[in-house]
Amino acid sequence: MRWVYFNKLYRTKFQAGCLAKRLEHDGWTYGFDEMRVIEIFRSRRGKYGVRFIP
Repeated sequence: MRWVYFNKLYRTKFQAGCLAKRLEHDGWTYGFDEMRVIEIFRSRRGKYGVRFIP
């Protein structure tokens, strides 16, 4: 299992959370039928991102 990182970082956790919810509902758009884990992470510089395990 490997993490797949979405390519954009956001300034707020709320923005990253909105993307995470969108990925949950629209995962088929990105070619994944079911994502096991979707997680919001914080980078070293303080921005937030989304990663998931397909």
